[in-house]
Amino acid sequence: MDLPTTNHLGQPIGFALPGWTPPPFPPRATLSGRTCRVEPLDVDRHAAALYKAFATDTDDRGWTYLPYGPFADLASFTDWLSAHTVGSDPQFYAIIDLTSGSATGMASYLRITPSAGSIEVGHIHYSPALKQTPPATEAMYLMMRQAFELGYRRYEWKCDALNAPSRAAAQRLGFSFEGIFRQATVYKGRNRDTAWYAIIDREWPALRQAFERWLEPENFDADGIQRTRLSDLTGIPPRARI
Repeated sequence: MDLPTTNHLGQPIGFALPGWTPPPFPPRATLSGRTCRVEPLDVDRHAAALYKAFATDTDDRGWTYLPYGPFADLASFTDWLSAHTVGSDPQFYAIIDLTSGSATGMASYLRITPSAGSIEVGHIHYSPALKQTPPATEAMYLMMRQAFELGYRRYEWKCDALNAPSRAAAQRLGFSFEGIFRQATVYKGRNRDTAWYAIIDREWPALRQAFERWLEPENFDADGIQRTRLSDLTGIPPRARI
């Protein structure tokens, strides 16, 4: 790890970044994997499939920690997508399961700050058919890979501190826990303390190897059960966990 240096006054300052330049804004490009495709969300193409997939969450628990939803019908869902997913930040994507060929989840880049080399992944909403499957993990890998290949230094994940599944997912994916921002925001008429996680560029090469090893077909038996867990490969130390 690079240590702080000192200036001519003897004050500690951050390590130098010789030659670093801000990365470009992420292009609205399709990211292709072995089990899924992550493509720019298009309301006309994806709304109906996403609504149908999300509707299989019959008790709507997947919407609890999002600041929007659930939606009463396709029309209201389509209206929300049309109003909130067509901009550049957040930049929304639909996740296409290559087995079914259908959109089964969505996610976005947000808080995109090229000047700091920082980008966040969020607005993650997976249908029951997508959760805990290889495409669910590969979608996160594809988005992460693009960010670091573009030159981003920091890749963030934030969630309600009470959202245990999201916090567990962040750790499994290799994010380090950085702390709790108390009373960070208000949504759906209630308080939110926000848990912060991040991956930085120096951690990415090892994490990329972990993802690629986990995603290999040989890591799954004939029934699709993983032989090695991703969390065993990402190796986040205990002090960085919840």
